[in-house]
Amino acid sequence: MNFSLRNKVALVTGSSRGLGRGVAMTLGKAGARVVLNYLNDRESAEKTKMELRGQNVNAMLVRADASDPDQIEAMVEAVEAKFGSLDILVPNATPDQPQKPIEEYDADFYRQMYEFFVLSPYYLARAVLPGMKERKCGRIINITSEVFHCSVPEFSAYVAAKGGQIGWSRSMASELAPFGITVNTVAPGWIPTERHQNDPPEAKDAYLETIPLGRWGTPEDVGNAVAYFSSDEASFVTGQTLCVNGGRTPW
Repeated sequence: MNFSLRNKVALVTGSSRGLGRGVAMTLGKAGARVVLNYLNDRESAEKTKMELRGQNVNAMLVRADASDPDQIEAMVEAVEAKFGSLDILVPNATPDQPQKPIEEYDADFYRQMYEFFVLSPYYLARAVLPGMKERKCGRIINITSEVFHCSVPEFSAYVAAKGGQIGWSRSMASELAPFGITVNTVAPGWIPTERHQNDPPEAKDAYLETIPLGRWGTPEDVGNAVAYFSSDEASFVTGQTLCVNGGRTPW
């Protein structure tokens, strides 16, 4: 079954490249009008927009810092002014996440992780909820990570923030259910994208050996999970986390 998102409007933050780009492309192929968001890499953002338009997808590009509440409000206002609604929200923007022993992190880095993975979804939801509540329909799909489920060591700031993001999503799912709004999370494993091009080959090889399905995941795999949660077929599914990692977390 191909989940149709025809006439839906989807905003994917951090979607100029990587997983966000894959999600945006998949939602566009499913029929959604796609809002691409970027902060620094305009060249990649423009390239993604042109590729979507080449596939007859109605695509809009907005530059905004997804951790800044004022810029988020302005972005959502611009989207609603152009398309009239915003039906699907995918908080995906992310900063670098270096792995370090806890002694090498500082409090500012912990705060940055919290700002991106808890406060940013909060700001985004706060901006889109008036319209979703009015229409009594909406989809919020947070991109989290398997690191919370796997308790990855030397990653404490990121793991804690992702745990907070999942907890926030579960609470919002209960709170927003009476309005016909679902909130779910997609938790990818390690899916190599542009940001991983300089990662050590031995680290990649070691991780690949732990994937029961025996292959790397792709951004499109993540996009397919988001498309499902975005669809009418998932209207009775909320508060759930779907790990997209080839079977590394089968529980």
